[in-house]
Amino acid sequence: MRILQTWIPVLLISLCLAASRPAGASVPAPAAGAEAPIRIGVLAYRNAEFIQATWQPMLAHLNHTLSPRVFELLQADHATLQQAVREGTIDFVLTNPGHYVELETSLGASRIATLHHERSPTADYALGAAVIARSDRTDLQQLSDLRRKRLAATTPEGFGGYQIVWRELKELGIDPEKHLEGLVYTGLPMENVLQAIRDGKADAGIVRACVLESIPDWQAHFRVLSPRTDGNLACAVSTRLYPDWPIASLRHTDPALSRAVIVALLQMPPDRQGISWSVPADYQSVHELFRDLQIGPYAYLREPSLRALAREYWPFLAIALLLLLCGIFYTVRVEHLVHKRTAALQAALKEGNAMRERMRAHQEQTHHLSRLSILGELSATLAHELNQPLAGIANYGQSLLRRMERGALTDAAVQQASTEIVAQAGTAAGILQRIRSFARKRPPQREMHKAHAVVGDTLALFRSMLSSPPDIVLDNRLPDSACIHADALQIQQILLNLLKNGLDAMRQLPEQDRRMHVGLSLENGLILIAIRDYGHGLDGIAPKQLFEPFRTTKEDGLGLGLSICEGIAEVHEGRLDASMASDGPGMIFTLALPAHEC
Repeated sequence: MRILQTWIPVLLISLCLAASRPAGASVPAPAAGAEAPIRIGVLAYRNAEFIQATWQPMLAHLNHTLSPRVFELLQADHATLQQAVREGTIDFVLTNPGHYVELETSLGASRIATLHHERSPTADYALGAAVIARSDRTDLQQLSDLRRKRLAATTPEGFGGYQIVWRELKELGIDPEKHLEGLVYTGLPMENVLQAIRDGKADAGIVRACVLESIPDWQAHFRVLSPRTDGNLACAVSTRLYPDWPIASLRHTDPALSRAVIVALLQMPPDRQGISWSVPADYQSVHELFRDLQIGPYAYLREPSLRALAREYWPFLAIALLLLLCGIFYTVRVEHLVHKRTAALQAALKEGNAMRERMRAHQEQTHHLSRLSILGELSATLAHELNQPLAGIANYGQSLLRRMERGALTDAAVQQASTEIVAQAGTAAGILQRIRSFARKRPPQREMHKAHAVVGDTLALFRSMLSSPPDIVLDNRLPDSACIHADALQIQQILLNLLKNGLDAMRQLPEQDRRMHVGLSLENGLILIAIRDYGHGLDGIAPKQLFEPFRTTKEDGLGLGLSICEGIAEVHEGRLDASMASDGPGMIFTLALPAHEC
């Protein structure tokens, strides 16, 4: 039946032509322009030698059958071939089904015959694609394995070299533009895809069906992904099959010439490659592919008009309208509930803000009380320290009075006594000023301060509050530009607490053995202030436990000082650590703060 369907049109056309020419004459070519060569544009999907060898038998048959007409081939890629059709520089076009459908839609090409190869019993199911990878890529077995892999193809317009596989990937939920690591377009010929796979530029590649079979021992080098068994084609494929290549006449092609070419091609016996021609196949499956992918003549589907959307999706629009009405009703109800609950939410927010403000005030009060606690614990030595300059002022004043009573007051004595009185008064005023600044209650104020200056002021304040301060060695290894962005008063609070704790740890030592070491260094973007004492250290307490609230080693302590200091350090994006000294008795407390340039 298939043979009758193929040859009945041939016989009818042959009889019509035979009736119009003398007996024994060959199929005539059109009389007009007999000298001009007939140009057949062919898509060069492989190298020039392969294309020439493939189509040379057809060309020889046409030249022989339609003599004295002369036929010649023009090999070109998609864009060049389309431009030649548009400009009318070729008379026929021989290309893949996808390219033909585009030419048919946009430039009026009309198929006159379809290629038939002996490897396929029918021309309607003769063209597919194979997705291949190197045989050593065991991770690539199925098309679904292509996710996040590089895929090589000839061009985006390639039917057997890309579009057929694109459709298969879409049905697997794989968008080549989104779900692959990359698309590698090698351009024509198709051998470029094989080379890209060999060179490792792509993990897999797309080639037209039966290209692999032209490579000797191909199975030793490549593997076909998702191989299909289809009796319609004796080649390895990864996709469904489509009609074979058509040859098409163009709008400007002489109809008489087209009829003569049809008869000649249908009468052409299979050549040594098994190629012959049959009546035009049905290319509806190609249209379906383009419609699914929304490309070629169906690219307009990607940007549909409102009318087309309404016509195609009116059930969904009706449902959407119903949902919209329900949404309006729901929105009105929710709006009512929102207004009802907004007042409660605002009241809760107001109460929350008030609570946070109370917490902030309580925290500030706690810090202030901590500073006052330090001053209270040092009040006895502070009174003694202030008593020294006051006693000096009194002594020098009494000396002036006695000399005045004896009449032995001289200008030199007055100048010396006045100078000493001013110096002692300055000393007392300095002590009081530092203490008043430390004890003053105010909100935190972060500014840029030189780290060594803050430490120096703290040591001066600490020494001024003691009648017999310990020997404190300051080891400053910071560059002069090293600064901290902090509230200097709160940092002084931490340092004074650490100094006082170190002094308390050395109470049992003789005064001449009481010494402390304060080191300043820069490490990993942090300014480290390390305070070491030489006291008795810890008695069975882990260093981390020192920072727990209400844990203390002092009989009269509350256990809040170090906990408060740790909180202040964390607020300043720093940390406070404690450790036992490794080279002798004592503890080392290290305050780490972010370093800045100033």
